[in-house]
Amino acid sequence: MSYLTTNFTEVLELTGTHLHLALTPLLVALVIAIPVGALVRRRSWLRRITVTAASLAYTIPSLALFVIIPPVVGISAIDPLTVLIALTIYSAALLTIAVPAALDSVPASVLDAADAVGHSALRRVLTVEMPLAIPVFVSSLRVVVVANIAMVSVGSLIGVGGLGKLFTQGYQRDYPEEIVTGVIMTLALALIADRIVYALGRWATPWISAGARGAQPRGTAS
Repeated sequence: MSYLTTNFTEVLELTGTHLHLALTPLLVALVIAIPVGALVRRRSWLRRITVTAASLAYTIPSLALFVIIPPVVGISAIDPLTVLIALTIYSAALLTIAVPAALDSVPASVLDAADAVGHSALRRVLTVEMPLAIPVFVSSLRVVVVANIAMVSVGSLIGVGGLGKLFTQGYQRDYPEEIVTGVIMTLALALIADRIVYALGRWATPWISAGARGAQPRGTAS
């Protein structure tokens, strides 16, 4: 990997840009998807419409969005905001579908118990349903994180920075090692981000680890 050692500073800068373009849309999408998903969950007709709209939004090709967004928003075709908006749409679409599905995983007996002790609908969602839905939601969140990191690379086709720049430059200069460096760095980012989200999910649900340890059979006394 002589290219990486020779151009470490440039690769590091591209990695930072790549993370910004991948994770900023994720944070915005979480702010949008969690309240929307919780709101539509108990209204079957509204949930069907929302899920259908979200599914259709995710099927739009990324390159088509990159072409459509600049004239609609009034920005340059090579503005990084193009990628940020596109990935926010994709992330919000997937997470809006994931939130109701995660909330559905909470046992009905738990909901009945929350109602029995006098929890309001909002308090029940915030303090009971959402915490218990975290394991299922984190599974979807990991998919979105990895997908975003992968799709940022497509932005290099419209001149937006990120590790995808190593692909286009390497191809234009017929420099396979630069392309390989971009591939390896992108894969490494995706794997690291996936493990971080997984670890955060485990940290946010300590009762699952405690339950798993408590379920382990005890050794017999000698």
